[in-house]
Amino acid sequence: MEYSMFFHHLTGNPPFPYQVKLGVSPWLDLVEIPTGLGKTAAIVVAWLYKRLKGDAATPRRLLYCLPMRVLVEQTAGNITTWLERAAPLFGAAEVPLPGSFPLMGGERNPRWVEDPGSPAIIVGTQDMLLSRALMRGYGMSRYQWPMHFALVHNDAFWVFDEIQLMGAGLATSAQLEAFRRSLGPARPSRSLWVSATLNRDWLATVDLKEQVASFRCLGLDAAEMEEPVVARRRQAGKRLSRAGTMLTAENSKQRARQYVAGLAAEVLARHQPGTTTLVVLNSVERTQALLAAIDRTGPAAETFLVHSRFRPGERSRLNRRLAAPVPADGPGRIIVATQAVEAGVDMTSRVLFTELAPWSSLVQRFGRCNRYGEVRDPAGAGVFWIDIQDGAGLESPYDPQSLAASRENLLHCDGVSPAELPGTDEQAPVGHLLRRRDFLELFNTDPDLSGFDVDVAPYIRDTSDTDIFFFWRSLEGEVDPELRPAADELCRASLRQAAALLKRLGRQQGHALFRDSLAGEWRPFRDRIRPGLVLMLDSGAGGYSVRYGLQPESRVPVPAVENPGQDGAGETYGNDWRSLVPEPVPLAQHLADTLARARQLCRLLALDGNERDALLAAAARHDVGKAHPVFQATMHGCSPGETGDRPLLAKSPKTSGRHRRRYFRHELASMLAWLLHAPSDGRTDLVAYLIAAHHGKVRMSLRAMPDEPAPRPGFGPRFARGVWEGDGLPPVRLPDGAMLPATRLRLDIMELGRGGMGPSWAERTQRLLEQYGPFRLAWLETLVRLADWLASGAEQEGRS
Repeated sequence: MEYSMFFHHLTGNPPFPYQVKLGVSPWLDLVEIPTGLGKTAAIVVAWLYKRLKGDAATPRRLLYCLPMRVLVEQTAGNITTWLERAAPLFGAAEVPLPGSFPLMGGERNPRWVEDPGSPAIIVGTQDMLLSRALMRGYGMSRYQWPMHFALVHNDAFWVFDEIQLMGAGLATSAQLEAFRRSLGPARPSRSLWVSATLNRDWLATVDLKEQVASFRCLGLDAAEMEEPVVARRRQAGKRLSRAGTMLTAENSKQRARQYVAGLAAEVLARHQPGTTTLVVLNSVERTQALLAAIDRTGPAAETFLVHSRFRPGERSRLNRRLAAPVPADGPGRIIVATQAVEAGVDMTSRVLFTELAPWSSLVQRFGRCNRYGEVRDPAGAGVFWIDIQDGAGLESPYDPQSLAASRENLLHCDGVSPAELPGTDEQAPVGHLLRRRDFLELFNTDPDLSGFDVDVAPYIRDTSDTDIFFFWRSLEGEVDPELRPAADELCRASLRQAAALLKRLGRQQGHALFRDSLAGEWRPFRDRIRPGLVLMLDSGAGGYSVRYGLQPESRVPVPAVENPGQDGAGETYGNDWRSLVPEPVPLAQHLADTLARARQLCRLLALDGNERDALLAAAARHDVGKAHPVFQATMHGCSPGETGDRPLLAKSPKTSGRHRRRYFRHELASMLAWLLHAPSDGRTDLVAYLIAAHHGKVRMSLRAMPDEPAPRPGFGPRFARGVWEGDGLPPVRLPDGAMLPATRLRLDIMELGRGGMGPSWAERTQRLLEQYGPFRLAWLETLVRLADWLASGAEQEGRS
C-alpha cells in the first residue's frame, strides 16, 4: 500500500503534501507547520509506515514528548485509533504491531519496559520523559531509573512537540541529543523538534550548536499554502480586539475577585448560543476564580475548567467534553482554561479571550479560535486579548520583556489568522544548562551522604513550574506500609500550590505522609518539598475538588478514586518480592533459566562480541549470592543458623520478601564472589557491575546504609548492604555444570585506592562509565535485569 492510501486508511483523511513528504522521505530534524494541519498524525503515521516497511533508520521506540499534561490522553487516544486501523496491515505483513503507552506516572512495568524488542509508542509530558532521560524518573521506583534511562536513549526516536512551550526542557532536549551523538548509544537514536513557531537558534546549545546549522527543516512551500483546505485554515478570519477588562495590581487582590467579576460579565456578554467560548488565563488560581464567578450567574451554557491540576480520571472526562460536538440549537459552552490548551488540543471556538502571554504562546492560543475556518463570516469569530499591567508585581509565569513584545505586536494587528501573524524572534528560554559532566554524574543513582538526590527539575521545566504528586486516602487508624498510589489517584501540584496546602495541613499533624523507601513505611512529611515527590494526604482534610481540581484552601473532603489498585513505585531497598513464587525454585535452575533468557535477548537484539559474553557471564552468576545463609533463611522460613543442608533456593512461597539482616542485598554477595573467582581479563569489571546492578540497588558506589547496624559494636569487619566481611557462601552449581567453590566474602573494594582485591569499586565503575559511556552501560545493565525478570515470570507461571 502506497503512503497516501496508508495515511487515509489510518486517519480517515487524505494527507496534505507535507505529510506525504514526511512519510516517504528520510527523517528530518525540524518540522515547522501552522496549527491545525495535523502535525501529530503526520509524524506518528510516518513512523508507523516506516516501521511497517522495515526502515532501518526508524528506531523501534517512538517517544512523543509534550509540554502539557492535558495533551497526553488526547494524543494517546488518537494513536490508539490509528493502531487499531493499522493492525490488519501489520498482521498481513507479519510485522509486530507497536503498542501505545501513555506515561502518566504510577505504571508498573509496562510492556515497553519488559519487552525491549517490541516496537512501542510512549506518550508523555516533558516532566515524565526528560526525568527518565536524566536517570531520575518521576512517579516511579528509583530502582528502575536505570532501565527507563536505557530504553529512552537506545533505539529511541524522540519527538519534541510544541517546543516553544518547553521552557528549560528545550535546551535539555538539545543537550541530550548532543550527548547521544558524542557518547554513542548502544542502538541508534534520533530527535525531531516540532512547532508552529520555530526558531532553530533555540537549539544552538553549547554541545549541539555546530550541528544545528545543518539541520533539515520541513515546512509548507508556496504551492501547499494555496491548497484549498490549507488556505482556508491559514486565512480563517479572527478579528482582534482589546478586552475591556485588564489585570492590575489593584483588581488582582483577594484572589482576583474584582478582576474575575468584570471578566465574567464581559465573557457572558460576548458568548453566542450554540458555540464555544474559550477563556485562557495564565494561572490555575485565576481560572478557578473565574469559573466560580461565572457559575454564580447561573448561565445556561455548559461551563467547565481545563488545567493540569486534576486527577487523571477527572482529566479524561474533561478531555471527552472538549472533544464533544456543540449542538447548534443549544446554549453552547464556556471553557475556562490555562495554557494547557495552547498546544495540540483539537478544539475550536467562536470567541476567544486570552491574557497577555509571550508571542509564541499567543499564536497557539489563536489557533483554538476558528481553527478550521468553519466560521466563514470574518466578523463572526473574535479574539479578545486581556492586558496585564506593567510593573505591578503580579505573579506570572512569563517575564515582563516577552509580555511587552507581545503587546507591541498586538497593537499593530487587526486580525490573527495564521496568514496575518508575524513570525517569532523570541530568544531561547534562559535556564539551567545541562553540561556533560553534570549528565555523567547523574548516572550514579545513590543519594548523597545527606540522603538527598540531585534535583533535575531545573533541567526539565522552569523552576516556577515544577511539580510534585498528591493522592488522597483516609488516614484513620494504621496505614498499611505496603499501600501504594495508583496512576488514577495522582494529582500534580506546583511547588507553590504544594507549599500552600502543606502549610494549611501543618496545623494538623499526620495529614501528609511520604513513603520511606529504605524503611518501607509511611511517615509524617516534615522535609522540604522537591519535584517528583509523592505525598499521601488525608482525604478528610480537603485540598481537591472534582469540579475545580487542586484547591489548597478547600476543606471539603476529597472523594476517593474507585478501585485505585497500586502502582510499582513503592519498592523498598531491602525487599526481594520477586523471590515470592507459588512453588520453590532451586537456585541452579534459576541461574540456568536466566542464562537461557539472556541468550534469547542477545539473539533478538543482535548482541555479539565482548558485550554478549559479559552479559551471559553475568546472567549465569547473577544470583550466586542467594546461597548466603541470610537469604536461604528467608527462603526456608528459618534462622540463618538452621539452613544447614537444606537445598539452595532462588525463590520460595515462604518468603515475605524481607530478610532478617537489614538492607541485605544478595547481588552484592554475587558480585564479590565473582571478583574472588573471576578470570583476570578485559570483561571482569563489566561482569561484576552487571551482576551488582541487576536490581538497581548496588551500582556505582559501595557503602553502608546510613542507619545500617554494624555486625558488632565498635570497630569491626567491613560491612555494606547487609553483607559482612567474612560471610561465607557454600558451593554453588553453575549452569555449565561447574561448581563454584565455597567462598569467604571480602569487602576490600569498599575502601578508596588499591587494596587486596585490586582497585576500589568506585574506581572500577568510573572506568566502566568512561569506557562504555552511560547509554551502553545502562543498556547492558537493563538486559541482564530483563533476563532475570523473564526467567522469574516463567517460573512463577510454571513455564521454566
